[in-house]
Amino acid sequence: MRRKLFAVAMLAVVAAGGLTGCAGSDPNVLKVGTEGVYAPFTFQGADGKLSGYDVDVAQAVGDRLGKKVEFVQTPWEAIFAGLESKRFDLVANQVTVNEERAAKYALSMPYTTSAGVIVTRADNTAISTLADLKGKTCAQVAVSNWTTVSAEAGARIEAVEGFVQAIQLLKAGRVDATVNDNLVVAEYTKKTGDTSVKIAGRPGAVTRQAFVARKGDAVVTEVDKALDQLRADGTLAKISEKYFGTDVSQ
Repeated sequence: MRRKLFAVAMLAVVAAGGLTGCAGSDPNVLKVGTEGVYAPFTFQGADGKLSGYDVDVAQAVGDRLGKKVEFVQTPWEAIFAGLESKRFDLVANQVTVNEERAAKYALSMPYTTSAGVIVTRADNTAISTLADLKGKTCAQVAVSNWTTVSAEAGARIEAVEGFVQAIQLLKAGRVDATVNDNLVVAEYTKKTGDTSVKIAGRPGAVTRQAFVARKGDAVVTEVDKALDQLRADGTLAKISEKYFGTDVSQ
């Protein structure tokens, strides 16, 4: 209940904020909504500055368009409401392309390709496929593509505010698994060296992520042109190598 109330409260704040700080008021500024708590895509660096793969890609797009990029940190639960209320022009937060989002928003061409993985405690031998999640409890961010994947597999969903909290619940034995992006899990393992959890299975589905704008907003056409140029000149590959050691932009 607390999480539901928190989400409702944040939506109200975002909606109110949209009345006083609309995106698009300055044509030379590109306002980008992002979480800032989803490493390695968007997070606070050691220097306190917003960092990450999505942050760098968005900045590169802005540079190519000749626009100053202003990031607006927003909780994931409220990020689409923030876009709709015109607090920012784009969402850059590893948003997975799917039919529902494509019907409601304008999506750029994908700039990341990744895959889902099932994470369990290291001593769990009962889960290795999506089918094994039926009747189990998965810790998932409520408004997430991976939540849909887990629910469709028959899992019970324990709502969390982010991947770190999902891992905490998993390690505490309060949930059986969590499904998330392989790149996020790889970053967590690399940084923490945590051997108490493991990748138990790989659903196999490849996902692609894109920037999100409001329907009918011409900014997506501009962003797509910039992404084409950044892919052609190797900038996207360079940013990918910086964070992942491989090119995830294809």
